[in-house]
Amino acid sequence: MKLGILVSALALCAGVASAAAEDVTIGMIEPMTGPSASTGKQAKAGAELYIALHGATVAGKTIKLEIKDDTGAADVTKRLAQELVANDHAAALIGFGLTPLALAAAPIATEAKVPEIVTSAATAVITEKSPFIVRTSFTLPQASAPMAEWAVKNGIKKVVTIVTDYGPGLDAEKWFGETFKKAGGEIVQAIRVPLKNPDFAPFIQRVADDKPDAVFVFVPSGFGAIFMKQFAERGLAEAGIKLIGTGDVTDDDQLADIGDPALGAVTAHHYSAAHDSPENKEFVAAFEKANGFRPNFMAVGAYDGMALVYHALEATKGATDGPALLAAMKGAKWTSPRGPVEIDPDTRDIVQNVYIRKVEKKDGQLFNVEFATVPMVKDPFKASKK
Repeated sequence: MKLGILVSALALCAGVASAAAEDVTIGMIEPMTGPSASTGKQAKAGAELYIALHGATVAGKTIKLEIKDDTGAADVTKRLAQELVANDHAAALIGFGLTPLALAAAPIATEAKVPEIVTSAATAVITEKSPFIVRTSFTLPQASAPMAEWAVKNGIKKVVTIVTDYGPGLDAEKWFGETFKKAGGEIVQAIRVPLKNPDFAPFIQRVADDKPDAVFVFVPSGFGAIFMKQFAERGLAEAGIKLIGTGDVTDDDQLADIGDPALGAVTAHHYSAAHDSPENKEFVAAFEKANGFRPNFMAVGAYDGMALVYHALEATKGATDGPALLAAMKGAKWTSPRGPVEIDPDTRDIVQNVYIRKVEKKDGQLFNVEFATVPMVKDPFKASKK
């Protein structure tokens, strides 16, 4: 009897071990609470939707998505990355809502030889901090340079720039400013706003005093509503000052909260919920049904991050060796809800369309409506170093 129990117990343990061996843990680290919680909410929903639509099994392995909240603190990100790799044996890390968080995990990815898929953060230099970092979000130079080119071609000659004072903001300021000046435009003033507890009102008043043709803006996802409302309160639009920027300022997740002050804002970005393609219509419909809110670019970045994981596992036939997964990710191409995308094999950054959009009202709702496309843009920062 005891022997039978022992055999049954061993068989059960073997079954559990076998089942565990067939699981592939993907560790998602995002700010689910704190000031950047909207980023985590969108990214979590995007990743989970990909699994829901494509099934949890790929190449004979079952995907197990472990979601961790770093609260937007880099030291927490680093600890969670270590735990996911050491304790959960994560085959890949995914997410990273802000640049400091992506950078905090970089040494872990390098040491463990585990791919770190950045689906949110957008400072250009991130992929240079570890040979195991791959990006499915975007870079600020990718969006800022096309915005500058469009502005000059459309009669905007004098601009004040306002950016949040950290990595992505500095990228936006540099690449918009240099591209704009090279094309013949003038940067009247370059203003930087603190990342923590931003109050844009005094800076917007400086814009009003300068009377430029336009103000170019970068703020992190989730901060656009504050800026847009203060822009409206100061009457800059009525004074003839146009608002242009990267797509973060008219984030799809916040357009309804911003309301009519957003109308007419022109931005350059890689994704809009209004993007007109069969893939995006299916994505938006499924996303809204599952979550009850509209997807933004953070959601599509995480959705495509999971698409990249699936692609790599299919290519390795289910093998989870880090260098093999990384090799399979380099050069990957697919059709995203945002349009055609590919991973540059040399830089591990995403190559994608950048769309020029204008906030308009459709069926009573505000959308970023695309009206021009800059096809398959590589990160200008990396291209400038060649």
